[in-house]
Amino acid sequence: MIAPETLHRLVALAAVDASALPARALQMARFSLFDWMVCARAGAEEPVARIVRDMVLDEGGRPQATLAGTGGKVPPRAAALANGTTSHALDYDDTHFAHIGHPSVGIYPAALAVGELVDAPAARVAEAFLIGAEASCRIGMVLGRGHYDRGFHQTATAGAFGATVAAGRLLGLDDAQMANALSLVATRASGLKSQFGTMGKPFNAGISASNGVEAALLASRGFVSARDGVGGPQGFVDTHADSVDEAAAWADPPPGQFVFEDVKYKFHACCHGTHAMIEALATLRRDGATAGVEEVTVRTNPRWLTVCDIKDPRTGLEVKFAYGHLAAMVIEGVDTAAEATYTDALAADPPLRALAAKVRVVGDPSVSDTGAIVSITGAAGAAEVAYDLSDPMPAEAIAAGLQAKARAVIGDAAADRLWSAVATIDDLSARALAAHLVVGPA
Repeated sequence: MIAPETLHRLVALAAVDASALPARALQMARFSLFDWMVCARAGAEEPVARIVRDMVLDEGGRPQATLAGTGGKVPPRAAALANGTTSHALDYDDTHFAHIGHPSVGIYPAALAVGELVDAPAARVAEAFLIGAEASCRIGMVLGRGHYDRGFHQTATAGAFGATVAAGRLLGLDDAQMANALSLVATRASGLKSQFGTMGKPFNAGISASNGVEAALLASRGFVSARDGVGGPQGFVDTHADSVDEAAAWADPPPGQFVFEDVKYKFHACCHGTHAMIEALATLRRDGATAGVEEVTVRTNPRWLTVCDIKDPRTGLEVKFAYGHLAAMVIEGVDTAAEATYTDALAADPPLRALAAKVRVVGDPSVSDTGAIVSITGAAGAAEVAYDLSDPMPAEAIAAGLQAKARAVIGDAAADRLWSAVATIDDLSARALAAHLVVGPA
């Protein structure tokens, strides 16, 4: 299944003039920057973050890019690996449902690390991210649902192409160099859904960013790769996709349309595939329909059954991917937004486990990827609510939600400083922006 136009399209996208970028898309890229930096700061002391950060610090190298949390300096490829892993450690970052992945954690670490390397303006980092994120969305759409359903984690696979575009744009790659970088990262892009619920899932974001930096840096030095390792014979698409609709994936191409604008932000600290269910159940709880629960049925798109339907979660991390346990939490009024909620003790809680056993999860192809239909029977009788995350959300509501989330996870003062920094991004360098990744005095 070849995609003969995709490499050419990606190269053209990478060269789009900044003046042609839509205002709404840029606004969403800046929202994602804020959200990504919040997640990176909040995840900096997670065990997986410390392990990867300690490893890259032990390896050493030129102090060129900032590590989230400690503020240590390492080479850009190492910073991208550590910061990508760190920012996805809490699984609280943005999601794009056409891309079927998390754009920010796989691309912003690459863009910021290279931005520091070349001393770029911070605004250029956000622009490079936007173009890289759009690239990851488009190739994710080329790869299609079959790629994800087969077991690939597109945050890492499609994301690596986006990270390459972002890093290569900041390095000033010409068209030939960008084509070489993209064809090269095709042999590096990797990531499996089997890692979900373990440290391997955030690591997938780290390798996306690191692979993109590596491929772009090598191409900048004259590295020559396959003529078309992306969409050509035995290229990435050919070997990783069940079927391809290249024309549909590139319909209304940028700069006319940026599909990245449909990115969604998390307001619950768990897998985004569970959020529509959580919102539906929260509505039912507010209406008094969850009293004396006898049975709950959750209808969701079948794709999520292999992602977030862990039946017997053993850890707080696995709870984030467990429809039944999360449903029980909502019914019992447990805070799903607070990261501190997700403990191993929560996973073992007998009343929650008993309530989770009453939750039946059904795959229903008629339910959208972003939706859920929840039915409940109990003391109050029967009730049903549908909820869809794709319903439009005004910018003001997104801003308010992101700021509230930030204050909850990194504190009022740090959240307000970071919001001000992103709001004044036009006056900052990438290095000044990166200083805000440091927890405590920079």
